[in-house]
Amino acid sequence: MSNSAALNTSEKHPPGLYVLFFTEMWERFGYYGMRAILLLFLLDKIRGGMGFNEAEGAAVYGLYVSSVYLLTLPGGWLADNLLGQRKAIWWGGLIIMIGYAILAIPGSDALFFAGLGTVAVGTGLLKPNISTIVSELYPEGGARRDAAFSIFYMGINLGSFLGQLVVSFLGEKVNWHAGFAASAVAMLLGLIIYSFFGPKHLADRGMYPKAKEATENPVPSNNNITIGLSILVIGFVTYLNYAQYINLSTANGLAKAMAIIIPSITIMYFINIMVAGGLTLVEKKRMGVLMVFFLGAALFWSGFEQAGSALNLFADRHTDRIYFGWEMPAGWFQNFNPFYIVTLAPLMAALWIFLAQRKLNPSTPMKFGIAVLLMGFGFLIMVFAAKIVATQGTKVSGMYLVMTYFFHTVGELCLSPVGLSAFTKLAPKRFLSQLMGIWFVAASFGNLIAGIFAGSFDEGNVQQMPDLFMSVVYFSAAVGVLLIALSKPIKNWMGGIE
Repeated sequence: MSNSAALNTSEKHPPGLYVLFFTEMWERFGYYGMRAILLLFLLDKIRGGMGFNEAEGAAVYGLYVSSVYLLTLPGGWLADNLLGQRKAIWWGGLIIMIGYAILAIPGSDALFFAGLGTVAVGTGLLKPNISTIVSELYPEGGARRDAAFSIFYMGINLGSFLGQLVVSFLGEKVNWHAGFAASAVAMLLGLIIYSFFGPKHLADRGMYPKAKEATENPVPSNNNITIGLSILVIGFVTYLNYAQYINLSTANGLAKAMAIIIPSITIMYFINIMVAGGLTLVEKKRMGVLMVFFLGAALFWSGFEQAGSALNLFADRHTDRIYFGWEMPAGWFQNFNPFYIVTLAPLMAALWIFLAQRKLNPSTPMKFGIAVLLMGFGFLIMVFAAKIVATQGTKVSGMYLVMTYFFHTVGELCLSPVGLSAFTKLAPKRFLSQLMGIWFVAASFGNLIAGIFAGSFDEGNVQQMPDLFMSVVYFSAAVGVLLIALSKPIKNWMGGIE
């Protein structure tokens, strides 16, 4: 083989990337498809929905979407210590499919919540581990791995686009449970692809638990610290409930409690790994960087994930959706995000490589700051839309949502695939899946806040909407500027990793 031929082959992405691409695509079809109708189903009082009020429905929505990502923590631990990533993905997909099948059966509230819980458990197993295997396909790291994650991200969003298109139509126009059934079929397709093509193209990647792989200088972890931190978190939550700062007996109270519990669990994980994980000084600095990235991502997702909650309610109640005499499903507006992703992701992936070759590529913390600012700018557009609704009492053009999703998507492309890649590069190898779980816990926290935020939307008091949206603008502007200002010292703590 000639040298030029070898070069061309090495520049191609391995087939395993596309096995993971399509597996994740069908899993995301189910998740985002169901997310597009979940809050509407919870609030529906006419077509067989749950009939909750805004506060209750938004709390249940927030608890579910946050649990999906929060459970990536134990999912990552099980893969690192017992199952390996490959088995975790398989069992996770199977459990997800069963959960959607349960939701497809009309029945009692208990059956519905059992289905939601089952989907959340399965997603917690699958989600962090499939991203970990993507990173193992590119041991050299660098811009090529960033480009691979951007391609992988296209699979996520192609699944999101198809899922929201199909499930929203079935759920809103045919039957809610038909939408849930479509999600089950999608996960079955993902399992078929993974089972048939994974063994050949993924080889032994992810087959064995990371904790059992040999290391040059293994250091035993201190279980006493782990136990002590766990007791501290449990005691803290118990005290808050006893003192009536939180109420664990209602959905709304539980959602607000989780807004305290999730950061507490995350801090516990970081302290545990940094103190008891046997890390070097360089690794501890990188862990500090990961903590900053976690906070930045959590704040970004708390605004971005309004797509399934507050912005979905705005589309349903305050947006003119009549086109040529036909009313478009409200959930279809969420499809602009994956459409923009599929369109723009290749351009962004090429842009990072182009800039990297010329040493002009913005640092990861700089990209995080830009992402948060773009998210805030999207909400500034919604402030103008909300003012029209509040002052004129009329529905507004869908172009407000279309433009908001455009700026949110560009921000997402600056943060999410880059953040995924950064976590795989900065995390100590023996804690890789667990720290991938921490990355998804940022989405958990953001989704929870998004759900609680949507509960503030009182249908009888639309005058509050401009101020609610403006509060997101102010907060994102402050956080985005701070991240950009601190980008240089944060980059120095990354220890030479780009």
